[in-house]
Amino acid sequence: MANPDYDWRLSVSGAGEALVLVPGMDGTGQLFYRQTPSLSESFRTATYALRNKATSMDTLVDDLARIVDTVAPETHRAIVVGESFGGALAMSFALARPEQVSALVVLNSFPYFAPRFRLRLARYGLALLPWGAMPLIRRATAFRLHSAHTHREEIRRFMELTASADREGYINRLQVLMSYDIRNRLHDLRPPALFLAAERDHLVPSVQQAQLMVSRVPGAALRVLHGHGHICLIAPEIDLAEIVTAWREGR
Repeated sequence: MANPDYDWRLSVSGAGEALVLVPGMDGTGQLFYRQTPSLSESFRTATYALRNKATSMDTLVDDLARIVDTVAPETHRAIVVGESFGGALAMSFALARPEQVSALVVLNSFPYFAPRFRLRLARYGLALLPWGAMPLIRRATAFRLHSAHTHREEIRRFMELTASADREGYINRLQVLMSYDIRNRLHDLRPPALFLAAERDHLVPSVQQAQLMVSRVPGAALRVLHGHGHICLIAPEIDLAEIVTAWREGR
């Protein structure tokens, strides 16, 4: 069962094989809102919130294991889809609990975040920043983070959904990345893996990172999302259900 000591905001819809969406740095699964309706037509689809007080990847891995057990009580297995920081968590989970991962999908992520000084600067900056200014920063950086053709209404909703993001959660997740490095363990990833990379990602060199991971993960596949930025799952052309289904049928 899910641990009751924090608000999981677990949401489950649909029927079929279990699929868990792992959120990024913001920590809220609500940003998968454009994807869950179509995914739920084929999968028992779950979103959840990351634990803000988690200070280690091991804690987040244990939390994800409980989510999978809750969503798939009979098989204790799920397709795990992770975005950005969530991709790092999804891969760490697949390494630690391979028996719980029927397939792995990683979007705009990395096996190691470099340069490290950017993480330190971000942590210090967030600690000092008046938190009420965070929405202004999100608006100012929207053109670099979102796909160029994402509708303004979707960006406005993104702002609303991330407005309640927790400073402690951001800082702790940045700290987790300081010790995260699975480059030498990529060959140990055993679940079928699909790496998705946005061509115009200005936050993470997603295509370069995905190519590296595909070269080291046995049997992995790569799909480049042309014309898209780092935050692409609210863009109109991206349909995860179609991408995941086509990949699995193609295998």
